[in-house]
Amino acid sequence: MSSSTPAPYLISPSHLRELLSSNGAVSILDASWFMPNSPRNPQEEFSKKRIAGANYLSLDEVASPNELGLKHMMPTERIFADACERFGIDPSSHVVIYDTQGVFSSPRALFMFRAFGHQRSSVLDGGLPRWEAEGFSVESAPPAQVPKSTYPSPVYDKDVIKSYDQMVSNSNLTPSSDPSAELVLDARSRGRYLGTDPEPRPGLSSGHIPHSFSLPFNTFLQTNTPLNSSASYTTFLPIPELRQTLVNAVGPENAELIINGERPVTTSCGSGMTAGVLWLGLKLLGTPKVAIYDESWTGYAARASSKIEKSAD
Repeated sequence: MSSSTPAPYLISPSHLRELLSSNGAVSILDASWFMPNSPRNPQEEFSKKRIAGANYLSLDEVASPNELGLKHMMPTERIFADACERFGIDPSSHVVIYDTQGVFSSPRALFMFRAFGHQRSSVLDGGLPRWEAEGFSVESAPPAQVPKSTYPSPVYDKDVIKSYDQMVSNSNLTPSSDPSAELVLDARSRGRYLGTDPEPRPGLSSGHIPHSFSLPFNTFLQTNTPLNSSASYTTFLPIPELRQTLVNAVGPENAELIINGERPVTTSCGSGMTAGVLWLGLKLLGTPKVAIYDESWTGYAARASSKIEKSAD
């Protein structure tokens, strides 16, 4: 595979094993991240167990500062390139990203790499728990030092990131009557979307952006519990089921327009993390271009001027 040839969006543990046995340059990143109210610490877990040769990618650290203090916002070109150099990644490296829940934060990391034009990047479907469940070994010794690489200034596709002002402008359009309106897919739980359940971030109102559609990220996933392990993990649904899930959320006509690239689409969530799951699911369906609202609901609802709806359209 040449450096310009896109890698598959998803790979299996056996595929990763084959890549590691080949002569190609493979860089593995653990991009695990947990909600702010979780007792788990991803970096501590990485230090105790990981796929051999992996480095830890902190999406909160490889990020740009935000005026509201929000975490894991898209980095600048230089911040991204500096991180790649620390990890020994160059433009020809096949970057394979995993997390410890199966599929949760790894798609957001993949989105970052693809947005910066690094097409040789993939998510390990099922993550670390699937890797272990399928009999592949892990390591717990201190990570080895990785020789630094050189990563030329990447080109950032700014069209795949939406700002607050863009979302407000779009929310004033009615998708059913205005074909220029982008369809917005909300990856949070249905209760948070409707405003009946609280947000995990204290003091933040629940509800949704006007005219957005509810598509909880976990409806794109399936839970797997191997017979030889008590640890369950998530993977993406098969393509036909992904398509049906999208149809159920937005209707058959909108689904076809999205997949065919005839209707712009932006994904959103609580803070821009699980919006990546919807982004990746849509890419697996062949959607040519999908954007993410980087600040997502936390940035939107934190602003007093935002219009918040609390019922289904």
